[in-house]
Amino acid sequence: MKKLNVTYSNANRVESTRGARSRKDGILRRYMNKKYLFIMFLPVFLYYFIFHYAPMYGVMIAFKDYQFLQGAFRSPWVGFAHFNELFHTEYFWTVLKNTLIINGYKLLFGFPAPIAMALLLNEVMQPVFKKVVQTISYIPHFLSWVVLSGLVIEFLSPSRGPINMVITLLGGEPIFFVADENWFRSILVATEIWKHVGFNTIIYLAAIAGINPEMYEAAKVDGISRLQAMRYITLPSIAPVIIIMLILSSGSIINDDFEQVFNLLNVKVMDVGDVLSTYTYSEGLVRMNYSYAAAVGLFKNVVALAIVLTVNAIARRIRKDSAIF
Repeated sequence: MKKLNVTYSNANRVESTRGARSRKDGILRRYMNKKYLFIMFLPVFLYYFIFHYAPMYGVMIAFKDYQFLQGAFRSPWVGFAHFNELFHTEYFWTVLKNTLIINGYKLLFGFPAPIAMALLLNEVMQPVFKKVVQTISYIPHFLSWVVLSGLVIEFLSPSRGPINMVITLLGGEPIFFVADENWFRSILVATEIWKHVGFNTIIYLAAIAGINPEMYEAAKVDGISRLQAMRYITLPSIAPVIIIMLILSSGSIINDDFEQVFNLLNVKVMDVGDVLSTYTYSEGLVRMNYSYAAAVGLFKNVVALAIVLTVNAIARRIRKDSAIF
């Protein structure tokens, strides 16, 4: 009897080994069948490895007193001294406050803008008009902030800008919008929406295109209006895409657009316009305080990651199929 049990156990072990080997061969076979996809992915992998992951070793200088001649590895360790300095610097809190206010406004007004535009374009029945609007709205996305900032400064110029010409004709005094603390944050938010609204609309139009047309036909038979179809069919159908985009955008509340702010910032609006990325630039590259700048950058990225994970966890709790992971 004991011999039979041992034989049965050995047979199970052999069968289990064969099953594991078979599964392994199946996985390898699937990978081999898609080898050309992996080859196509290789340049993307190399790009992210070389330019995004390999330089991450430099984060260590946030915990060191970085000396240029000694390099990152031989500079002395100082622990959290730079983070302690960071939280005890009064101007850092001003910069953090500016970052949160500006990016909060961008998220509040900029995130729903492409959704609204996609819904409106979806209702346009004239294909030519629709294509013209889409083309015009896409163009700013492909221009750099250097070009766009020049256009904005000229457009809002107190001497040559058309807006100030209209104000002057109406009897008002010209306003130097870009150098006015009361207007600077609004300019940042408006130009951000202007640049990205058209391109981001593509994502929502693609999601709308995937909705089954029979749902609209059935709703039309039931006598539903176009506004009601938008509310009860279109919006719920693209809700997963909206949630995913919101999760991805949530980290931007502390990760500001350096190029935009840097090209529009001037000394008269530093108190309301200086944000974490421009502060990091001025500390790191202008004042050559590399370790302190690295500490600011690391703080910003850690907070952004925590925000994304938190929003993703909330989304998973509300609607499991809409979370990223």
